[in-house]
Amino acid sequence: MKKRILSLLLALVMAAGLAGFAFADDADMTVALVVADKFGDRSFYDSSKAGCDKLVEDFGVELKTIECGGENHTAQIRNAADVADVVVCVGWEFYDIETVAPEYPDVKFIWIDNATSEPVENVLNITYAQNEGSFLAGYIAAAMSESGVVGAVGGEDADTINDFIVGYEQGAKYYAEINDAEIEVVHNYANTYTDPAVGKECAIALNDEGADVIFQIASATGDGVFEAAEEKGFYAIGVDSDQKYINEDVIICSMMKEVGNSIYAAVSALVDGDDSLWGDTWVADMSSGYIHISYGEEGAAQQISDELKTEVAALAGQIVTGDIVVDTTRS
Repeated sequence: MKKRILSLLLALVMAAGLAGFAFADDADMTVALVVADKFGDRSFYDSSKAGCDKLVEDFGVELKTIECGGENHTAQIRNAADVADVVVCVGWEFYDIETVAPEYPDVKFIWIDNATSEPVENVLNITYAQNEGSFLAGYIAAAMSESGVVGAVGGEDADTINDFIVGYEQGAKYYAEINDAEIEVVHNYANTYTDPAVGKECAIALNDEGADVIFQIASATGDGVFEAAEEKGFYAIGVDSDQKYINEDVIICSMMKEVGNSIYAAVSALVDGDDSLWGDTWVADMSSGYIHISYGEEGAAQQISDELKTEVAALAGQIVTGDIVVDTTRS
């Protein structure tokens, strides 16, 4: 499976009149967005919705949405395919897509955050190098820590979440190595993506261990991490979307995983008549611009110095060139 980068994708998006599936600009296209849980997380799922909303605005596609609420994922894939030209499944839980998609050869599927075991002709897998962005988040956390302990709250003990954690830990230890510092990284799992109260408990437990900067990797559960940060007086790092606006006094940055923009780019290519991405896996990484650190909107309170931001930008460049290779849980 080949790695796709931004330059290729942008070329596809800009191309017009190519062979393949073709739709008019006021597109006779229906996109069904199916999320494994529910919208309102201000992170992963909401990012996917923002990307699809932009497709509606720019191309006039019809958008249908389905929230699985943590169940009936396979049935909802079929429900979406019955009414849509393109089905976007957001979450690892849609693993039956590789058996369901061949039942609908005239429908294009996009699977976000995981990949089929073998290529499926009408499925585009999009995975993300979240480990790369998390390396930068770990470096920032270590640089901002006064206690020498930084933490992470994961949604569950799973490969994708652990891919964030291994990158975060490596970045924190890299800071310690080049600055001759002592840094400890602690983490725990909420085992839910929808309960801020549990996220708050997890964050407080890590703070009790000394963590004074905590990375939330738990979707809506992470709102509780932000609440704990405000109450206990530590810093937090957001995930997937730019979350600084939620509480700009305690959220120092966010590790951006541009789910919505990657969906937009892929479907835009299809609108322009090119379906060559399908049947493959695209890894959206730092080199493509879909993984990066955000410090909030212009005018937001800033805790991170310009000097540290410059260091982070330099590290990002080293990751892109391969001078820094970030650990991963994925092959």
